[in-house]
Amino acid sequence: CLLNVSAACDTLVYEMMFDECSLSPATLKGVKAAGYERMTAVQEATLPIILKGKDVLAKARTGTGKTVAFLLPAIEVVSKLPPHDHDKKRPPISVIVVCPTRELADQAAAEANKLLKFHPSIGVQLVIGGTRMALEQKRMHTNPCQILVATPGRLKDHMENTPGFATRLMGVKFLILDEADRLLDMGFRTDIERIVAALPKQRQTLLFSATVPDEVRQVCHVAMKRDLEFVNTVQEGSEETHSQVKQMHLVAPLDKQFSILYGLLTDHISENVDYKVIVFCTTAKVTSLVAELLSELKLNVREIHSRKPQSYRTRISKEFKESKGLILVSSDVSARGVDYPNVTLVLQLGVPSDREQYIHRLGRTGRKGNEGSGVLLLAPWEEYFLRSIKDLPITEATLPLIDLDTKRKDLAGSDRFPVVFFPS
Repeated sequence: CLLNVSAACDTLVYEMMFDECSLSPATLKGVKAAGYERMTAVQEATLPIILKGKDVLAKARTGTGKTVAFLLPAIEVVSKLPPHDHDKKRPPISVIVVCPTRELADQAAAEANKLLKFHPSIGVQLVIGGTRMALEQKRMHTNPCQILVATPGRLKDHMENTPGFATRLMGVKFLILDEADRLLDMGFRTDIERIVAALPKQRQTLLFSATVPDEVRQVCHVAMKRDLEFVNTVQEGSEETHSQVKQMHLVAPLDKQFSILYGLLTDHISENVDYKVIVFCTTAKVTSLVAELLSELKLNVREIHSRKPQSYRTRISKEFKESKGLILVSSDVSARGVDYPNVTLVLQLGVPSDREQYIHRLGRTGRKGNEGSGVLLLAPWEEYFLRSIKDLPITEATLPLIDLDTKRKDLAGSDRFPVVFFPS
């Protein structure tokens, strides 16, 4: 597909006001009630083009306000549609937002509901894996559902198994693919192509992506009009990580890593009254073990990973979003896109799968211009990974001081954990 570069900006500008855009009064009231006044650079670069009805491929990093950038035009489209016949139990769905994970979908739906405060007749429904399809079917049948936020697999399930659902898709005016590169990384290309094929060709399509590899361009060719606009909000050669985030690494033997992790956490807590920390682990099993160990040592810890049911993950995610003085131990369920405000420290325990994963994990802190820090803790055989991020401003961290004797006694009092985590 032909790409037209419309803008290039990398920093959060906060110059243009939302009321300078052609948004309806009800939408503007919702924006103000949600606490937004000035646009971020991504919003300023994309909103005017989207509001003109153009298909847009936007290259934008996470944490730059892109969810609001694609939701506001979608809300405007729905608000200007003629009222549906209220005798019809199931009016057409007008907007579909496709997200790669349940957490991202839940976050997008919550943001949409905030912005719709003064559009009482417009409804948002959420369809995601890990929940009962029958319950989703009932909600879509009995409640307004002009905007549907979905994960690709569950959306395909409803297309194939929910009576009348395919017909309702004939009213779609707006398709949004969020985190498109990640959707493809997770193997959803076939699902996306089936979803696109089931929708009317006369629609507006938005695709937001942190990177634009060939596979994303191929999806553009299938899903979008030929005259789409490419809006690049990441300048060539610009920093891939937020400049206000201090990056550090440590290499240590595996049997010393937990004691170092504990020391890094306690040092950070002692220096930050309103600390908010995410510890990323490589697997769900390691995540669970680390969370239990830290809890035994009387730290305020929650865990979130794929082995936990969706209802639990949603509750913990909400609690962490709204809290201070909390540590979230997580698998990569929370690595990208999920907006946890005011995270002060990101600790990565073990080697990331690639450079992109390191960057996306680190991106949980330093969001919206705030300061933050990140520490990558590797075993000696994982040290090779540092070569892939050598161009980033990452330095060697100082080993924390730990009272090993006291901590060994704390864990020795538990029948569940060996004291080897605090070796002599």
